Amino acid sequence: MFEFLFKRQGDKNGNGRGAQADAPAQPADASAKAGGASDKANPKGGAKAVAATASAANARTGTALREQQAEQLKLLDGDESRAVDFILQCEFSELRLLAAELVHSRAGLERVHAAMRNLDRRVAKLMQSRLDAIRHHDAELARGQATLDAARALLADDRLTPNQVADLDHKWAVIAAPELNDSFAPVRAQLGARLEAQVRLQRAMIDRLAALRQLETAGLDSAGMAASLDKMLAEQTEALAAPEHPSLPRALVAEFAAEHARLTAALTTLEQSQAALAAREAALTEWQAQPVAELQAETLRQAWRKLPALPEGAAGQALQARFDALLATLPQPVRKEAPARQQAATGAESAGEGAARAQKAVKGADQAFLDKLDALEAALQQGSLAHAAELDKALKESKGKGMRLTSAQADRLAHLRAELKRLSDWARWGGNVSREELIKTVEGLPTQNLAMAELAKKVGSMRERWKALDSLSGAAPKSLWERFDHACTVAYAPAAAHFRHLADERHANAAKGEAIVQEAQAEIAKLESGEADWKHVAGTVQRLRLAWSHLGAIDRKDKKRLDQLFGAALTTLQGPLEEQRKMEVEGREELIDEVLAIDPHDRHAVDRLRDIQARWQEHARALPLERKAEQALWQRFRAACDALFAQRKESAHALDAERRAHEAAKEAISARLEAAAPDATAATASKLLREAAAEWHAIGPVPRAHEARVDKRYHEAVAKVQHHADLSRRAAGLALASALRDKLRAVQELEDSLAQPGQQVSSGDWRARWAALLAAGPEYDPVLDARFEAALSALDTDRDAYARLLEANRPTLLAELLRQEVAAGIDSGAEFARDRLKLQVEALQSTLKAGNKPSGRHTALHALCALPALVDERTAMRIEQLLMRTAREGK
Repeated sequence: MFEFLFKRQGDKNGNGRGAQADAPAQPADASAKAGGASDKANPKGGAKAVAATASAANARTGTALREQQAEQLKLLDGDESRAVDFILQCEFSELRLLAAELVHSRAGLERVHAAMRNLDRRVAKLMQSRLDAIRHHDAELARGQATLDAARALLADDRLTPNQVADLDHKWAVIAAPELNDSFAPVRAQLGARLEAQVRLQRAMIDRLAALRQLETAGLDSAGMAASLDKMLAEQTEALAAPEHPSLPRALVAEFAAEHARLTAALTTLEQSQAALAAREAALTEWQAQPVAELQAETLRQAWRKLPALPEGAAGQALQARFDALLATLPQPVRKEAPARQQAATGAESAGEGAARAQKAVKGADQAFLDKLDALEAALQQGSLAHAAELDKALKESKGKGMRLTSAQADRLAHLRAELKRLSDWARWGGNVSREELIKTVEGLPTQNLAMAELAKKVGSMRERWKALDSLSGAAPKSLWERFDHACTVAYAPAAAHFRHLADERHANAAKGEAIVQEAQAEIAKLESGEADWKHVAGTVQRLRLAWSHLGAIDRKDKKRLDQLFGAALTTLQGPLEEQRKMEVEGREELIDEVLAIDPHDRHAVDRLRDIQARWQEHARALPLERKAEQALWQRFRAACDALFAQRKESAHALDAERRAHEAAKEAISARLEAAAPDATAATASKLLREAAAEWHAIGPVPRAHEARVDKRYHEAVAKVQHHADLSRRAAGLALASALRDKLRAVQELEDSLAQPGQQVSSGDWRARWAALLAAGPEYDPVLDARFEAALSALDTDRDAYARLLEANRPTLLAELLRQEVAAGIDSGAEFARDRLKLQVEALQSTLKAGNKPSGRHTALHALCALPALVDERTAMRIEQLLMRTAREGK
């Protein structure tokens, strides 16, 4: 199907090379004879033979080429540039893939990816994955460098806050850039040191402020308080000069300054109060020492008032009470009543005298009249005749109210009015001249080719100027007015025709507006009948609105009515349409929320996104929104889709990096277990395996391709540790069993010696031998030591009785030994077969009884070791066999 993709120029058979070019050379006569013979015998068979020969030649050539390129691949020797050149000229995909493993630089990856993108998918995918990994690493480095620069900026910032450092730590925690750790660590340490310094400075500030507040109630004298205030002020000055002083809260600094100033002022008051108390105390003491007859109360009061004021408090009240008591002992002078105050009579001027002094006669004009007179004079000087005429009219009205002018004022007013008349005559003459000029200007307007609006404006301004001349220069002659009016009519004629045309257009536009309103009302009727197609309604509304906006000018009276009708119709159409669009917007918002809610790690995320995109297109075809809203929603939807794909891509890279990190961590655990396995003991193995298992389960997944290998290595390492721990445990058990056997054999020999009456037993020798034996463990040493001491104590008490006890315990020992052999599954010998069968039956019956559980192996062995009894060699061997079996089983 795709053979044409692999054809080359000159290839007629689709094999990449011409058959004639690849066929081996043959002699001309031989080939001709062979071809002639084959053609005569079987023309089709001859053609097939030629094709087969060509195919075989092509195959041999391709094999030779592959071998040649395979040899070139071996000679690359890890050279990346040569590998890139080899990939670009190699014709075999498997060889290209092997060579692609040597390409790691960005330039080489981009070059190979661009060449293999449409040729070799596997190589292109490998190049793309490595390029993505490089870009991801570069992005992490850029983020890390930006964060490092931000950290250095914070380090140089005078106003460092803990929130800034916390944000910095949060940003650095999610950055995978180990190359920058050595640069970031010292900067972070310096930031931490600054924060610690800030904490110490603030804590000292709080303590210092608290101590300052307690000074007032500490009961110190003025000298002590002054010293404390000076010390705290020095500490505060030192704190404000510290490098981290900007971190001190301004409120605390201001509060300290205010409190220190208040206490300083209080210190001054305290010193003054103490000085006042001392001065009054000295004066009072001096007065009390003088005779009462020499003292005068008024003199004492004056002297007491001249002294510094008494401070508030108990001390001041006490001194005042003593002074009052002193005054009470002195004779009081008799006071004379003060003469009554004489009231000064004030004479008011009589109303008659005031009325006599007032003058009712008016002496000249009032100030308002004089101001208007000055304004009239100024207007005449400036040539403002209109303003001067208005002021003259106002003066006439003011004078008509009974105002009497002085002769000077009357002369001045007459002079000003004469001047006004003279100027008015000149203005009338000048106005006629100006009117002639206006007529000439208006008559020249048709020749200026002005725009209609400007022409109408010019004619209107000329008429306004004519009216202004009438107000300034008086009425114009009738002949001039007729000339001016005819000139204005002629000049305005084109504008009048233009405006009539515009009026006709306004009427036509009004008719178009009526048609648009009728169409809108017809659409409303369809909408109310329930036959609305929302897409058609939206298109109609947009078309009507566009047509209405393209309407030209309309007469004001018609425009207001049509605007109201069209607005009401458009509102009626847009109401349901807007509701439907609102529902459509909500539907689009839900689609966007669905995109945002898609888990980028879900393998069905792309399928779900495609389904949502198809639903979006259905919504867009069903009811188009307004362009602005449609564009905004589409931008959000596309941004959400792009964000999902970006998250999937970023998540894939992050997951790959995370899984590789997990693989390295698990490999490290396995390596640690393998290294610790040879030295593992029963005591350390359980802790080591428990910690390793906790770390192993806390680590996340590894790449799936390596999961089986990583798990296998871990389980093998765990098995190796457990194996060495079992060996160590078994060796320890055997060592304890050997020590127990030696001690048990020693105490058995001692008991056997005691049972023989003629044999001498030395207590000292046995104790030395016993002390030389190894310990059998905390479980058996107390039992055996007690049995040994009991045997030695029998030497001093009653040896024969102990020997009889040993002989009496022999059957009990044999029965207990047989029972434990049955429980341990050890053969006791043919002579004990009947007894073993009996014990087995009893054991079976006891296990069938409810609540009857067999005793532990150690408890029974303790009882066996603690029982003093005579044993023969056969019994001793049976006991040792039981001990070794127990030690091997680890029980």
